[in-house]
Amino acid sequence: MLESIAIILIVLWALGLVSAYTLGGFIHILLVFAVIIILLRIINGRRSGI
Repeated sequence: MLESIAIILIVLWALGLVSAYTLGGFIHILLVFAVIIILLRIINGRRSGI
């Protein structure tokens, strides 16, 4: 579930960069959340594998 949310946030961020209409810093906040979610998923995956 977290991976799908992260993918959606990354896609929304990319669309915000491409489109002429952006919401300012909100798009970049979405990117930061997406990166944090991906990092947490990777860290949790490594811990459960050990």
